[in-house]
Amino acid sequence: MWRDAQTVRAYGPDVAKSLALRLAAKTRSRLFGKHGRKGVQLTHFDPFDAATAANPYPHYRELLAGERVHYNAKRDVYILSRFADVREAARNHEALSSARGVTFSRICLPFLPTSDPPAHTRMRKQLAPGVARGALEAWRPMIDELAHEFIGRLLTQAAADVVSTVSAPMPMRTITNVLGISGPDVADFCRLSRQAIRITDVRLSAAGLTSLVHGFTGFRRLRALFTHRLDNGLLGECTILGRLAAQADGGRLTNEELFFFAVLLLVAGYESSANMISTLFLTLADYPDQLELLRQRPDLIPSAIEEQLRFVTPIQNICRTTRVDYSVGKAVIPKGSLVLLAWGAANRDPRQYDDPDVFRAARNPVGHLAFGSGIHRCPGAQLARIEGQAVLREIVTNIDRIEVVGQPEWTTNANLRGLTRLQVAVTPRVREAAVR
Repeated sequence: MWRDAQTVRAYGPDVAKSLALRLAAKTRSRLFGKHGRKGVQLTHFDPFDAATAANPYPHYRELLAGERVHYNAKRDVYILSRFADVREAARNHEALSSARGVTFSRICLPFLPTSDPPAHTRMRKQLAPGVARGALEAWRPMIDELAHEFIGRLLTQAAADVVSTVSAPMPMRTITNVLGISGPDVADFCRLSRQAIRITDVRLSAAGLTSLVHGFTGFRRLRALFTHRLDNGLLGECTILGRLAAQADGGRLTNEELFFFAVLLLVAGYESSANMISTLFLTLADYPDQLELLRQRPDLIPSAIEEQLRFVTPIQNICRTTRVDYSVGKAVIPKGSLVLLAWGAANRDPRQYDDPDVFRAARNPVGHLAFGSGIHRCPGAQLARIEGQAVLREIVTNIDRIEVVGQPEWTTNANLRGLTRLQVAVTPRVREAAVR
């Protein structure tokens, strides 16, 4: 218990500050409701709403058809949805800060996503060797083997849940291998990771604060596990953390920064990949003609993964806080305001993509915003791509048809777009007998 108290003392001030900001936000929202603001359109779009989380796309179409800037008074948040506006805001780190938190909770942990230059520049540079394209490509054979293993499990069952069979366990196995977590620690790592992730979706309510306490407990225990492996040289020389730990010994990275980078890979890397893989099955079930196209044109697999990332963006939004009065067209967003960058809406913007609500494997939407843009672009993007390509290659090679059985169940996390359950029946591909 005393260790939980230590964790709360260490990070409690940031949490308290975040909650204070949310309380102040409620006051501002009441003032806005009375006076309004030029060029800003009021909206009831609320990613915390369960129905919206299950199907945000009608709401995205309304946002995209309206003004460039929307405002939700209940959440006291300004919303940008158009592709060009979202991309510009993501790249303008001088006007929009990440250091006050990047989710609605405004929880500010001291790691890469919630930092601004010069701290961000230093951390990004020091972490670069671990996430360089060549370093991540070295994991492709391992990921290919995992994809073969998990799709093989799916093929042995008449019907199965894609989430529990493939999309949840495969990315977690990838992350544990990449981070250097092995042996008996794997089960604890997976359990504590799921508990710690609660910190990213905290709401200002009794239930939200209870979730925060559980999140802190998981967070503290996860750190203890990491410290044990680091202190005993158990991370492995060839893993991302093993390489970065060697730099930490040389004084370039602190152990705390190393741990928070592990948390970053866990939250961003695992969630992005798990959500992408689960929704990929649903997309291919809805578009059997595109699955057939990929069988005829397997060279389109990389393009199809980029299209899936655009079509169902795994991380739907991220927040920034304005450092100055920020102009978007006729609207001015006041200094100190929370701004939601709606990646999911921007990737469905008809100004950027023809027929954006249609999945086209050959589209190859280079420049989509699934991994963000600017200095905060996701450092593990290539790892997610490798996983997606490996899974899709196994699907194309081994599966003729995917049929959804029952209703898909979606996550209610305000920031994510993924499935918690997807029951499918797959028809194995029958290969023609070799001509003798």
